[in-house]
This record gives sequence, structure tokens and C-alpha cells, in this order.
Amino acid sequence: MSPTKKRYYQNWLRTRSTIEFLGTWEALYNPSFKVVEFDHFRKEAGLPTFTLSVSNWIEKTGAIGLVSKAGRYGGTYAHKDIAFEFCGAISPVFKLYLIKEYQRLKEQESSPLLEDWKVKRILSKVNYEIHTDAVRDFIVPQLMEESQIKFAYTSETDMLNLALFHYTAKQWRDANPVLAAKGLNPRDVASISELVVMVNLESMNATKQGLGRRKRYEILSEIAQSQLQSLNNADIENRFRAIDSGDQKLLK
Repeated sequence: MSPTKKRYYQNWLRTRSTIEFLGTWEALYNPSFKVVEFDHFRKEAGLPTFTLSVSNWIEKTGAIGLVSKAGRYGGTYAHKDIAFEFCGAISPVFKLYLIKEYQRLKEQESSPLLEDWKVKRILSKVNYEIHTDAVRDFIVPQLMEESQIKFAYTSETDMLNLALFHYTAKQWRDANPVLAAKGLNPRDVASISELVVMVNLESMNATKQGLGRRKRYEILSEIAQSQLQSLNNADIENRFRAIDSGDQKLLK
């Protein structure tokens, strides 16, 4: 260990907060931990004259969280819990990343639907590629001007939005300027049920490009409302939440 690193470690080990952390860890995981000797260190920790080595800590308290080995390949080793505490104490950046990762995992744990929603959203985007390819193959070749080509894609997208959401993308943006300013669109705020239906509509629309737009809209609108009603009647949203809460009544 370099002199600088050794100094960091020695300074960390002599603080009261470190001693209390180590003692708490040992009390939880070490049945043979000597609490009386630990109290002696805890009372002296933080005093200007207080110093403590790893070997002394282990010898006096019977600690197992830290290990000190002498020799050519020796060194000081720590359980990962203690290693995280040490890294967080000497590096604010590491501690911040650790906190953010913990928050992310807790959010994911408390909201399992979030990952499922992301999967459905990605699936919707993938199917959208099929949808736009169908527009290109069946409609765009009949148009000449660039503005007309852009209109073909936009109107096809809006047809799907109207069939499912009952509004166009522009109407949604006008009604939700704050969300629109963040780059969101109707599909980003849609429910799981709506995204499932949208995936089906995109696939269906890609296979019916030979029909006129009005006829396709009538078919897709009827399918959208029928499928959405079926999913709502099955209480899909709450049944997904029941998986997380273990509510057997909702699962049934």
C-alpha cells in the first residue's frame, strides 16, 4: 500500500463514525465479536491521541470483517460492505454513484411494471418500423413531392393515434405543452393496455395497405376499441400490479 493510501486508511480507521460502523457490522454478522473491547475503542475514537491498526482491531475484538496479512503478497482486505463504506468516505463521487444506483434498483423493485412498460414501448417502436415500411412500399411510390411523402407518413401515424387515442399527435401536443416540451408523445404516456393494442394496430395496418385510408381507419378503430375494452374488462393493469403485491384476489 502506498504511503498516501495508507494515510487515507489510517485516518478513516480512527474516526468515531468508522468505529461505530465496523462495530455494528461485526455485531450483526460475528457471534464471537467482543463488545466490551469494542466499547473501549468507540469511547476513544476521534480523540487527537487515538490511533488504531487493523491488526490491533482484529486482535482485541475478534473482528472478521477486516483481514490483515503480512508478507510479500499480504495486505489489508475487507468485506464488500466495509469496502463500500471506505470508498464512500474517501470519494464523494463513488458515494454519489452508489446512492444513485441504490435508488434506481429500489425504484425498479417497487415498480416492476416500469420494465414491462419499457418492453411494450420498444415493441411498439419495432412494429412502427414495419408500419412505415408498408407506407413506403404501398403509398409513397405513388407520390412525387417531398412534402407529400412526409404527409403520407404523418397521416398514417395520426390515423393510428385517432383509432386508439381519438386525437392526433398535434392535438395531443397542443393539449400537453409541458410533456411535449420534454420530447414526449402520446405513446410515451400510454398505458400498458394501450401499447399492446397499438402494436396490434401497427401490424394490422401493415397488412392492409391495399385498402383506402378511410376503410383502414374504420377497421382499425373498431379493432382498437374492441381490444382495449377486452383488456380493460380483464383488468390487465391491476393484475400486473397484483404480481408485485401478491394480491391473490386481483390475480384471480
